[in-house]
Amino acid sequence: MKKIGLFFLLVSSLAIAQKSALEKKINSITQNKKATVGVSVLGFENNFQYSKNGDQKLPMLSVFKFHIACAALDLVDKGKLSLNQKVFIHKTDLKEKTWSPFREKYPAGNIEITLNEVIDYTVAFSDNNLCDVLWKLIGGAKTVQQFMNAKGVKDFQVKYNEQEMHEKSWESLYENYSTTNSAVSALKKFYDGKLLSKKSTDYLMQIMTGTKTGTNKIVEQLPKNTPVAHKTGSSGKNNKGLTIAENDMGIITLPNGKHYAIAVFVNNSTETEAVNCKMVSDISKAVWDDFNK
Repeated sequence: MKKIGLFFLLVSSLAIAQKSALEKKINSITQNKKATVGVSVLGFENNFQYSKNGDQKLPMLSVFKFHIACAALDLVDKGKLSLNQKVFIHKTDLKEKTWSPFREKYPAGNIEITLNEVIDYTVAFSDNNLCDVLWKLIGGAKTVQQFMNAKGVKDFQVKYNEQEMHEKSWESLYENYSTTNSAVSALKKFYDGKLLSKKSTDYLMQIMTGTKTGTNKIVEQLPKNTPVAHKTGSSGKNNKGLTIAENDMGIITLPNGKHYAIAVFVNNSTETEAVNCKMVSDISKAVWDDFNK
């Protein structure tokens, strides 16, 4: 019994030392930066946990497209929607003053695509127009909020879609929020199949692994071909030079086949976009190095 006790004491000491070293490294990255930075890390197999400002409710921006996609796929799992069903994209759906790779490809609109394509554009390309089409299709904020509440996702709120965030004041961006602790917890529930069926989980994991945005964020400094299923979010700067959010969250697969979730939300920053993204990238690299010691 004494040997078992010593073993657990050693494991506990090592975990404390790991957190201390990571804390020191992350603090050095965020030091003197004019921004609030939320960071949470959760090891899936070893339950390693780290957070910095992890309980602060921070604006998600396009990170919420993960939650919207999950709510949509829940309806697919229930047979209320089908990935093969056709969705008509009207010309009027394609707002011009917003991020929309779909509009760039199909500027005339008035085209029929599958729900599968709507979700892919929403998540992998972070298309704001297709996100709002999906939002309307599933029933908006109420559907997303009720789904996440039912699955035990805490410290999460969604109120406005992309168009509403663009049309309202900058303050409205703060109304769609999550803590980084909530983000990594939701990713763990998702990975464990506690949000969706295995088929839908695998499907969304594949889409997130093919994310086209945020190549200068959590994936930037990781070894090439590292599997990263992630979702980014970015506000740009307002007329006062303030970046409301520069975010990324995802599930990282390690060389040994194990996994961890990471969420880095940079909030209320007066730094440049390059500095904000470099913070996310550097923190991601620090966590990767820590797990691969």
